[in-house]
Formats: sequence, structure tokens, C-alpha cells
Amino acid sequence: MMQSKRELRYRVRHELSRPSPERAAQAGAQLCQTLLSDPRFRAAKTVLLYHALPDEVPTVPLIEAVAEQKCVLLPTVVGDDIVLHIYDKAMGTQTGAYGIEEAVGTLFPASRYGEIDLALIPGMAFTRQGVRLGRGKGYYDRLLSHAAFSDLYTIGVTYDYRIFDAIPTEPHDKCVRYVLAL
Repeated sequence: MMQSKRELRYRVRHELSRPSPERAAQAGAQLCQTLLSDPRFRAAKTVLLYHALPDEVPTVPLIEAVAEQKCVLLPTVVGDDIVLHIYDKAMGTQTGAYGIEEAVGTLFPASRYGEIDLALIPGMAFTRQGVRLGRGKGYYDRLLSHAAFSDLYTIGVTYDYRIFDAIPTEPHDKCVRYVLAL
């Protein structure tokens, strides 16, 4: 019998929680190396990234590596939704909702979402087919429901030990096109 989303979240939080600092650093470096050599990522001009939580694959090395060559967007939680801000290294980030570092740069309006070439999407776990287990608040599902994202190339990023054979889905759940398990 398939575990419920709640059971899977509990398992990830308590059994598969934080990797060692060495494992996290290795995965962050591998993420950066993999994407910097990926033709689709290299060609992208505007990318949606995210500032990883402590139990996620570190993304700061990637953000810093591409911030001067690409328009990097970072999510900001506003109420029940995510809005996107342009990351400006000089302005930095501030701690926002749920302890997530958020860009303090210029708001990237929803009317320009069609300019986004590629998006990295966090998740607690994924299947190889792109089914995503989020943290349960639906922020990314609502964001990815925007019409401009219907053809967006989305990459789910997680640790290899957080790949499951099956994750239950609901009609509002949005999958990613590719999963990068590090």
C-alpha cells in the first residue's frame, strides 16, 4: 500500500532529514557542476532558482556562480503565494517566511513569467517521473499553475536517497519535467 503524503513527509523529516555537512557540500558542488555543463541551463537567460533550506541540496554555490551572467529569480512568500524577485548580489537576501532566504531585489512581475527559461524546484522527495512531494502548503503548485509556466522546463532537485517509487498525487499537484538526484 502506498504511503500517504503525510507519512512520506514524516519519514523524510525524521528518517531522511539532514545529510552530513560533507554530503551537503558535495551535493551542492555537484549541482553546480551539472547545471553549468548542461546546454539547456547554459543557454537560459532568466532562471528561477531558490535558496535551499538546511535539509535541501545547497543552491548558494549555483546562485553565486550564475548571478552575474543570468537574470536569477528567487521566490518570496507573500501570504499564500510566491512572488519572484530578481536576485542582486549587492543587495543580498533577507530571511523571510519559514526561515528561507529571499531576494530583496526588484519584483519580477507575473506579466513577465513567460521570459523564464528554466526553473529549479525544491521538494522533500520526488519520483523519477517528476512527481513532487512538497512541504504541504502548495506554494509551488500554485506558482507553477500560472499559464506562462505550462511549457517551462522545470528541474526538481533532491538527494538521491529521497527518490521514491511512488508519491500520492492530487489534482492540484504539479510535476517537474526532470529530476536531478544528487
